This record gives sequence, structure tokens and C-alpha cells, in this order.
Amino acid sequence: MTVKLNIAGALTALAALTLATLPAAQAQAQAFPSKPIRIVVPFTPGAFNDSLARTLTTEFSKGFAPGSYVENKPGGNTVIGTDIVAKAQPDGYTLLGVALPFSTLASLSPQAKIDPVRDFTAVTFAGFTPNILVVNNATPYKSVKDVIAAAKAKPGTIPYASTGTGSSNHLSMELFKSMTGTDLVHIPYKGSAPAITDLIGGQVQVYFDNTPNVLPHIKAGKIRALAVTSAKRFPLTPDLPTVAESGVPGYEVAVWFGTVAPAGTPHDVVLKINAEINRILTLPEVKERFNGGGIEIVGGTPEAFGTLIRKEASTWAKVVKDANIKAD
Repeated sequence: MTVKLNIAGALTALAALTLATLPAAQAQAQAFPSKPIRIVVPFTPGAFNDSLARTLTTEFSKGFAPGSYVENKPGGNTVIGTDIVAKAQPDGYTLLGVALPFSTLASLSPQAKIDPVRDFTAVTFAGFTPNILVVNNATPYKSVKDVIAAAKAKPGTIPYASTGTGSSNHLSMELFKSMTGTDLVHIPYKGSAPAITDLIGGQVQVYFDNTPNVLPHIKAGKIRALAVTSAKRFPLTPDLPTVAESGVPGYEVAVWFGTVAPAGTPHDVVLKINAEINRILTLPEVKERFNGGGIEIVGGTPEAFGTLIRKEASTWAKVVKDANIKAD
């Protein structure tokens, strides 16, 4: 009888302990975020990828996740930074700032064994912009047709810049070369800033780059803009024709930006981050700054962004294969 009473008492005590600790466990599970969030940017500082991440971490730090910060990890055609996040704890405290090149990783750098669909969870599609085809002011090129004519007259002699193999700049030109039957010389840089510096200086003659990166230099008269890569004219540069209407029918490249987390990140955590980023993207000062810089804000669900990544991975895999592009 004594044994039975002791067992019953133990069970009662265990039940009481479970009930007492359950609220604490639930509170802990709901506490995200309880520490700073790191956003890894696999590019050098200065371009929009970096600006977006810094905007997000600044706003995170105002209450959502104080102390959040950006960590730039460029190199290896974005493989270095991307691999860090792929292997990070899937707890929501490490995110990756991504852009169009993210969708080319599996096809361009198979040796890295990183799959943008398998190894990551989409969080938020922040926005997109066209690339702009710009040239050095000293060149005689006043239109897309001028560039095509010069490239055909002297194949393999016109140097063009990119921010690395597989970047949106590089892929934009490879698609252009394929569709126009031209041959230009690829000069890869480690970021947009040094590429623009050399374009202005005349070390390279032609460059496709994201609107936010080149628009200030275009407005300042330091470089000449010829066309945008979007399907339709861009509202911020209404006088600039599209590449398609400038003699390359069907040409289109949209450069997108967003955030992803390691695969396996709890869905409720992803939804919390998604909601916070969507809130930030609707802030008047953020909208004004991004729109003024040439970014069309999107936002939306993780599922919608995941669909875009899968579609882009398929599209650019074909371009990489057809152009026989190899990672440096």
C-alpha cells in the first residue's frame, strides 16, 4: 500500500512539474527572435544587395531583433557566403541576402554542391530592377545597334565588365551575345563599385548593371545609358528604350533581390521574419529610397518567392549550358 501511494505521489508530482514547465517551454518556442539576426551578403559592400541587407538589419534592431547586423562574405562567385548560410543552424538567426545569381549556383558551380532549392527556405522577395546597358562616355556608341555593329566589325575586342562569372551582369551580356551573334571580352570584377570605376576610366567600354548601382552615375553624366533589360520601359527611366525594342526582340532580364534561410528553418519562424520584412518594405522612407534608386518593391509570401527561385533556376540553367559558362 505504501509503495502504491509513493508511485501515485510521484506521478502527481511529475504531472505538476510538466504543467509548470509547459508554459515556460511554450514561451521559449514563441520567443523568436531573442537575439540578433545576422544577414550574410555574398557580395562586397556598395551595391543594392548590401544596401537592402543593411536597411533590414537597421530596422530589425529597432525592436524586432536588437543588434542585428550584416556580414559581407564575397568570393567564389558568391559560393563562400552562400555556403556559410547553407551550413548554419536553421533557427532563423542567420539569413542570406540573395539576388539573381543565387538561382545559377547549382548549374554554374556544381562542385560547390549547393542547391538553391534544396538547401534553402525562401523568406521574402524584396523587389526587382532591370539592368541598364551603359557605356564609357568616350566610346562612339549611342545605341544598342551601335554596340552590336562594333562587336560584329571587331569580334573579341570590346571589353565588357561584370561583377563575376554568373552574376546578373555577366548573364545579361551572355544572353545579349547569344541573341545578337556577337563576341565581346569578359572582364570580371569583385563588385559593382570597381567595375563602374573602370568603366568611367575607360578600362572597359560596356557594362550591364543594376539600376540602383548606375543611375547616380548616369544622372551625373559620368557614363552613357543605352537601354534597359526589362520587357517594358522602366518608370524611373522612361526615355530609355528597352534592349528588345532597340534591335534585340524578345530580350528580357529582371534582376531580383530577397532573403532566404537555411533549409529546415521552422515555418513559424520564417513567417515571423517574412512579416517583419514586409512591414519594413512598406515604411514610407524605405519605399521612397528604394523606388528613387530604381527598385520596385514586391514583398509577399515565402511560397511566392520560392516559386520564383525555382523558375529562375530552371531558366538560367539553360543559359549557362548553352553559353558553356564555367565558374572561375
